[in-house]
Amino acid sequence: MARRFIPLTEVSEILDISAAQAYALVRSGDLPAIKVGGRGQWRVETAELENYIQRMYAETRELVSPRGEGSEDTQPR
Repeated sequence: MARRFIPLTEVSEILDISAAQAYALVRSGDLPAIKVGGRGQWRVETAELENYIQRMYAETRELVSPRGEGSEDTQPR
């Protein structure tokens, strides 16, 4: 059975970022997570991590697409 939640260390490995960067994503709210256990360990639901990755793909597509593609300002008159 697949695990539902993973620790930030695994998130950082999956995204190939530092643990501090993973923590910053959670603290900023960009990556939803929960705090569990007596020591308050952060856990990220695997579905939320996948959603985050898909959002980043969408944002990247917007950044790299030609500006104004299909808008009236770029059509010849």
